Amino acid sequence: MKFGTTHLSVNLNKVALVRNTRYLGIPSVTRAATLCLQAGAAGITVHPRPDARHIRAQDVVDLGVLLKDWPEREFNVEGNPFHNLMDCVADLRARDLPVHQVTFVPDGEGQFTSDHGWSFPADAERLRPLIAQAHALRLRVSLFMDAEPSAMQAAKDVGADRVELYTEPYAAAWGTPEQASQLKRFAEAAQAALDAGLGVNAGHDLNRDNLAAFVRQVPGVSEVSIGHALIADALELGYGETIRAYLGCLHA
Repeated sequence: MKFGTTHLSVNLNKVALVRNTRYLGIPSVTRAATLCLQAGAAGITVHPRPDARHIRAQDVVDLGVLLKDWPEREFNVEGNPFHNLMDCVADLRARDLPVHQVTFVPDGEGQFTSDHGWSFPADAERLRPLIAQAHALRLRVSLFMDAEPSAMQAAKDVGADRVELYTEPYAAAWGTPEQASQLKRFAEAAQAALDAGLGVNAGHDLNRDNLAAFVRQVPGVSEVSIGHALIADALELGYGETIRAYLGCLHA
């Protein structure tokens, strides 16, 4: 299967969140992943938090087993590298299971959702050895970052391979007079990342309404990671139609 310039990675946290409200094992995270991959998603993302409120450690392993049968697709595991993230990806490597990218996110343990990126130079020295540890595991490292052009070179200098631009400010401005200025801000941050030699990912509150404009105007976006809106759409449309709709936004 050939993919467009911007890949779609589906975040399955919300599937696990619904499953965890009962003891029946439904909805199945691996079944959801299979349906998304069959419909054309280029990868799967999970964010296992220490409190296991949604994705659990076993889910990460089960998805790794599943993705062995999809060698052309990617597995992105995100989270705070000072919590449980590095243990999760080291376990995948020890089991000889696929994992391609880690996305370092500066979440607090009880944080409701991701809401800010890493800060430079404040976080540089504590991130550096963890990025080296991830590279030793043969993993690509993406840093969750606010759309600040001046921070992109610092992210490269600390060893990151990519940045994931935190897109909630853009999503919040969608349909308001601030939309154009936010798009300009993200375009400038992406260009600064590209100029520094970084790949560019993006995610948080992207949806069927705002996605096409973002990838059309923000240069060089390699991957978008989308969970909440996509899973909400899938409740109404089904996984297949939803994935095809998001791919349509990316390829418009």
